Formats: sequence, C-alpha cells, structure tokens
Amino acid sequence: MPDSGNTVTAENPETAEKNTGKKGTDPEKLTLEQSFALLEDITKALEDPKTTLEDSFALYEEGMQLLRAAEKKIDLVEKKVLQLSDDGSASPF
Repeated sequence: MPDSGNTVTAENPETAEKNTGKKGTDPEKLTLEQSFALLEDITKALEDPKTTLEDSFALYEEGMQLLRAAEKKIDLVEKKVLQLSDDGSASPF
C-alpha cells in the first residue's frame, strides 16, 4: 500500500525526528511536550482528506499509545503533587 505522506510514525523521519529526535522512540520515553507535539501532528494528518483509511487507523492507534503514555506521566506528577500538599514535604510513594 502506498504511503499517502501523512503518516506521523517513526517510518516518517521528517515528522518523527522533528518531534522526538529519534526514529522509533518508545512513547514511554518521550517528554510530555514531545508527546503533545506528535499528537498535534497526528491530529492534523487525521484531518487531512488525503489520509487513507488504513493510515487513519494506524495514526489513531499511534495517538492512543501516545495518549496513554502521557496520561501515566501526568498521573504520576499528580500523585507527587498530592503528597506534597498533604504534609508539605516530598516523600516517595
């Protein structure tokens, strides 16, 4: 299947390297900023009428993986903030 040019995966070095600096980077290893930048690129590609249905499914899956990884990081930070709020000092959880 030919690539429509809208894929924002690691196979598309222009987009992947621009946002992550590496090809095939694991979503768990990305910063929140990198994840959000990739999610923005994915959203733009999904809105492009030239994106094929197959590419849309792959982009959706990639976006969901990025979203889950970002949610984990945000939850971790939230837990740390809540612990700081309880007693005024940081403690591991």
